[in-house]
Amino acid sequence: MGDILIVDDERDIRELISDILEDEGYTTRLAGNSDQAMQEVTSDQPSLMILDIWLKDSNMDGIDILKVVKRDYPDVPVVIISGHGNIEIAVAAIKQGAYDFIEKPFNIDQLLVVIRRAMETSRLRRENLELKRLDTRPAEMIGESSAFRTMISQLDKVTKSNGRVMLTGPAGVGKEVAARYIHANSNRASAPFVTVSCAGMDPDRVEEMLFGRESGERGIESGLLEQANGGVIYFDEVADMPMATQSKILRVLVDQQFQRVGGTDKVRVDLRVISSTTRNLEAEIDAQTFRQELYHRLNVVPIPVPSLEERREDIPLLAQHFIEGFNSSQGLPLREMSDEAEALMQTMLWPGNVRQLKNLIERVLILGEGAGPIESRELPTEGEGETEEGRVVLSGALATLPLREAREAFEREYLLTQINRFGGNISRTANFVGMERSALHRKLKSLGVVTSNKSGARVAHVDSADAEAD
Repeated sequence: MGDILIVDDERDIRELISDILEDEGYTTRLAGNSDQAMQEVTSDQPSLMILDIWLKDSNMDGIDILKVVKRDYPDVPVVIISGHGNIEIAVAAIKQGAYDFIEKPFNIDQLLVVIRRAMETSRLRRENLELKRLDTRPAEMIGESSAFRTMISQLDKVTKSNGRVMLTGPAGVGKEVAARYIHANSNRASAPFVTVSCAGMDPDRVEEMLFGRESGERGIESGLLEQANGGVIYFDEVADMPMATQSKILRVLVDQQFQRVGGTDKVRVDLRVISSTTRNLEAEIDAQTFRQELYHRLNVVPIPVPSLEERREDIPLLAQHFIEGFNSSQGLPLREMSDEAEALMQTMLWPGNVRQLKNLIERVLILGEGAGPIESRELPTEGEGETEEGRVVLSGALATLPLREAREAFEREYLLTQINRFGGNISRTANFVGMERSALHRKLKSLGVVTSNKSGARVAHVDSADAEAD
């Protein structure tokens, strides 16, 4: 039923309590002084402590032991017993985090009721914390493109270390999934992964949220840092963290300890820190909205997470992954993508990146046309598209240009899109568009289109020198 540590300097008392509890099905351990008590606690954390206030021949009294236990093992409920009880001692014990206070000589039935309630409260608290920590969002990474493989290689290198990682990239690219991948493949995988949404921080409650609080009325309430102890704490959009909080987080990173709001004792934590941002933190430092010291503490290993535009090759894989996920979680149709739909999706603009792609797949499955393959007509068209009569609808910008300029603009954007769709592979692009490779090279040169490495992949873009010359 539970392991209970009984600490009392009177042998008869601790053995009497032990006999009673063992008759009720509990397992007990006994300690007659503070040294024995602390040795028992540190060697194997008990489910509950029954602790006498006055301990003869001890370096610490019951209140001192209580403080240490509630600091280092806050989930262990402590029931205080004393033969010299008064209201001041009871109040002091409750303020330090004791579950309850019972005077000697105590009623056995009363003691059992208090123990059962304390064990149940402790169990519910642990379950509640585990539910908060337990997040089944996947850490699975999907992709085969060069940009994706470069990122995975970098993530794999940091999984076995405790180095702080800074994930950068635009919104929707999957920075939190990358953080969870690091956690899931590290030696902390069985420990908590706790997300701190810096953009959603309430300035009036941010310290209680992070550091927890202590009060006589509500006892000890652990914050997110304490809940993440032993595992990973992930600061999402760290650039949005209030300046006042940044200095305190910096101190935690240096000392690996902090004080709860309203408390006086230091709480030690063992944390791995991963953070992410969509913003240029060096620019934020120049604008004096982000602390330079904190930036250097967090940015030990910077890893860029590529945008969907940089990994267009992965769009069919991601789309099928989301289709299977929605089928499993929501019972939506398990459909395939037609070749035309895949090609269209690889040429679309994705400002919302992977998140936008996932939302699009969900919408298509909900509003879909049966269980057959997803066709291109089910996908949204933006700007240019094809009417029911087969005519191409021009964007306003193209429609205002002379024919020669409009043709060049179309060819430039069309080829840019196709090259990026095939991950910078000119041979595959030439084969798809129906041109000889040498002819395509000449066409790209005339249009000022070049390819270069970005995030480990070949990405096509307009040469800036040619653009300025134009």
